[in-house]
Amino acid sequence: MTRPLASSASRRLHRFTESVIREQTRLAQVHGAVNLAQGFPDFPCPPALKELANRAVTEDHNQYSITWGSRGLREAVARKARAYNGIAADPETEVTVTCGSTEAMMCAFLGLVDPGREVILFQPFYENYHPDSYLSGAKPVYVTLRPDLKTGDWTFDEKELRRAFGPKTAAIVLTTPHNPTGKVFSRAELEAIAKLCHKWNVLVFSDEIYEHILYDGARHVSPASIPGLQDRTVTIGSASKTYGVTGWRVGWAIAAAPLTASLRKVHDFLTVCAATPLQAAVEGALGMPAEYYRAMAGEYRERREYLMAGLREAGYNPFQPAGAYYIMAEAGAFLKKKGGPRNDVELARELVTAAGVAAVPGSSFYRSGSKALTQRRDDLLRFCFCKKEETLRAAVERLKAFR
Repeated sequence: MTRPLASSASRRLHRFTESVIREQTRLAQVHGAVNLAQGFPDFPCPPALKELANRAVTEDHNQYSITWGSRGLREAVARKARAYNGIAADPETEVTVTCGSTEAMMCAFLGLVDPGREVILFQPFYENYHPDSYLSGAKPVYVTLRPDLKTGDWTFDEKELRRAFGPKTAAIVLTTPHNPTGKVFSRAELEAIAKLCHKWNVLVFSDEIYEHILYDGARHVSPASIPGLQDRTVTIGSASKTYGVTGWRVGWAIAAAPLTASLRKVHDFLTVCAATPLQAAVEGALGMPAEYYRAMAGEYRERREYLMAGLREAGYNPFQPAGAYYIMAEAGAFLKKKGGPRNDVELARELVTAAGVAAVPGSSFYRSGSKALTQRRDDLLRFCFCKKEETLRAAVERLKAFR
């Protein structure tokens, strides 16, 4: 007689659920909804990238690369980091190619944070960071970003940030430009964070995958370019958002040699290597001319303006992002109606089924059960605008009709 399993899941999985973003994508497919939930383009990637990928396969770049990435791609990442991010990195000892930025961040947690240590997360946070903390045995500590009602920018309270640091703090996670708010951290903010990192000997895990998607004169500043932070920062990048190839899963981590050695140990046994032909293609993509990046940001700016206006017409109060391609919007007007949805989760479900538009409930980017120093909101929705013009038009018309 077969014994029943004692448990169907390890205890570390009990603290988080499946991805809400990807769940919304599945619901969109079931209900035929316009998907403004998951951040992937529904338009083709640049033809030059397709040619590079095709050529790489034809030229038989089909076997394992060196586990930490092909030499050519690591050298291309190092050149780009020096020219654009102001980071000097040795491609042999300080650059690791990973299966997307998702794996790079997980390698940072597993390779550099001991179980029981604390990791600071700004909330709202990209939903992967919360599970990353628990999967690595770390304890997340939260600092809340709050929108300035006059400027629309999301800011943090420096006193609250100082209270988050302590002797158990191992790392702080930064995302700039920020997902989901579109905030771009300023040099002054990063310098304030740097002082606390030095005081408490804390590492910085910096997710910069939207680094080229900036608006209204915003400037990207890499934390590793701040004096004193390079040796304690893991800079994470990816081809996914910049080149519209989210399914290629080619990312990288740049860090000082001692940190990189730990990252590579995890990466080696977690995934061995990223897809070899796509590494070759991304190597070529990193040589794209400056005009490509200007044009891409300009096209996203036009999409941002269109969706911002459409959301206002549909009854939402959107916050204008300075970077990335998401809009956080207050949806309180839809939560006050008698018999209607009571919170953002119910509203997001109703939008998919009744309006035919998928968005992400904002509360999924916050910790559960907020306490004194946190502010969990349940009146926000996140919409992405990395879509074709006709996709955005269809979404706006449906949202206006739903109102």
